[in-house]
Amino acid sequence: MSESSQAQKRESADSQGEKDGVASKKPKIESCAKGSDDNGVKEPSFLIEADAAEDKGSRLTMEDAWVVLVDASLDYPGKLRCAHFAIYDGHGGRLAAEYAQKHLHRNVLSAGLPRELYDAKATKRSILNGFLKTDESLLQESAEGGWQDGATAVCVWVLGQKVAVAHIGDAKAVLARSTDGSQNPDGVQALKAIVLTREHKPIFPLERGFVSPDGRLLGRLEVSRAFGDRQFKKVGLVASPDVYTFEVTDTEHFIILGCDGLWGVFGPSDAVDFVQKLLNEGLPVATVCRRLVREAVRERRCKDNCTAIIIVFKHK
Repeated sequence: MSESSQAQKRESADSQGEKDGVASKKPKIESCAKGSDDNGVKEPSFLIEADAAEDKGSRLTMEDAWVVLVDASLDYPGKLRCAHFAIYDGHGGRLAAEYAQKHLHRNVLSAGLPRELYDAKATKRSILNGFLKTDESLLQESAEGGWQDGATAVCVWVLGQKVAVAHIGDAKAVLARSTDGSQNPDGVQALKAIVLTREHKPIFPLERGFVSPDGRLLGRLEVSRAFGDRQFKKVGLVASPDVYTFEVTDTEHFIILGCDGLWGVFGPSDAVDFVQKLLNEGLPVATVCRRLVREAVRERRCKDNCTAIIIVFKHK
């Protein structure tokens, strides 16, 4: 089975998922033990449980694509645990999102993503090169096929105890972290929402490009970084990601990945509180993710495609 098929194959939906009308699947759950192997590589001190859900909102088509791979080693086995999660938010069509979904992770692995011992510089370098290679080959394929779709991206790699977050465009990653042991009014440990990404829009000083008065490239494109979009590459659009890394300790609880449709109706703290409440009720990650998307579309009236991934760190 191809990586793309594994990432988005629709398994039998449970009865609640059918009632909700929100696409999801069976959760991916990792199994590992704490300790060290014979070569001194420390085993992760947490398990990963993750799932995704999507809804096309009021749009006629769904242009998002996503990846959930708890075991993301593919053809590159190694001592270092590797998991990968991504959302690709397409615009102008779905082809660019599907291309990145199929090729980006493999390109990052082939560019030298550490598989034996973690190395921060090598991790960032391989992610950067993987993004650029994916965009280069995507542009060539789109030129040959006569299409000009584009896609933003937010991606996570979990390597042992470390997490790398990379993104282009306006999709967002938010980390739920406990801080000083304070509790909310319900007596539950308070979690702080940490935004791990910044929006790449041409109106911002750090981004480059020909910006129109409404803050768009050539008056049309709202982002300054994206895969594809051949017609905008000559006027400043790039596919170079920002990459942020951190170590998972017992204060990191979960990450929410979302396209701009989700974050258009949910603030970071609001989303963390929503997810925390449902997880504390003992609901499976699949159900929590599905309810998050359903809340965004049905209750908060998200009009855009809406896709979310929840990655839970289950500490031992």
